[in-house]
Amino acid sequence: MPSTVRERLKLDPGDIPIYAIGDIHGRHDLLQKAEQAIVEDAAAIAGRKLIITLGDYIDRGPSSAQVISHLMGPPPENFDRICLTGNHEITMLDYLDGLVSFSDWMRMGSDALLRSYGLDAEQLPLVFSTAAKLDGFIRQSIPKPHVDFLRSLPIFVDTPSVLFVHAGIDPMLPIEAQSDEDLVFIRHRFFESRRPLPKVIVHGHTPNDEPEVLPKRLNLDTGAFHSGKLTVARLWKGRVHLFQT
Repeated sequence: MPSTVRERLKLDPGDIPIYAIGDIHGRHDLLQKAEQAIVEDAAAIAGRKLIITLGDYIDRGPSSAQVISHLMGPPPENFDRICLTGNHEITMLDYLDGLVSFSDWMRMGSDALLRSYGLDAEQLPLVFSTAAKLDGFIRQSIPKPHVDFLRSLPIFVDTPSVLFVHAGIDPMLPIEAQSDEDLVFIRHRFFESRRPLPKVIVHGHTPNDEPEVLPKRLNLDTGAFHSGKLTVARLWKGRVHLFQT
């Protein structure tokens, strides 16, 4: 269970184009390419634009720390950026808060995250005689600004026609009644329900070879950490345009 209730943002973007980016998972190289492609795509569009990243910035890929540093920095010129939390960020924080064991955390592909901070997940348990000492060392080794940034991330952006969220929603519940756990972990009850969705849901979390484009659901997770494909969707004036790194 996630340890805290996350902020839920409501936004009426008007006619501002929104660029949503799927799961990054430590691929800083692909994030840079995606943002450059977004800037080029938006060059002919006047005014402010918005980037929404859908969570899972860490684990599995080689550059989790660099991805976090990048997202903490300023967005491209004439853009605003909202970073949502994913289940990997919440699980990392739960480990740091003592709610998840080191071995369970490593099952998330977090050995790659530790390497991005210069730590060896295989050697560390051999160095420290107790789990408490190991956990304490890791807590001290991850920069506090990075941890504070991950703690601050909202869990969704709700607009009049589109909800941006990491994993999806429980179709049986109204948006305001969704649990944080479902918003970042849900799969089958979201995909398999026959109940109509209340609005278009733009999400990641469940990787596919290609983005899933359905009338009320858009899945942008294309497994960037192993496929090399980070997917972006531009939502503007009722239309969706997809492109990839």
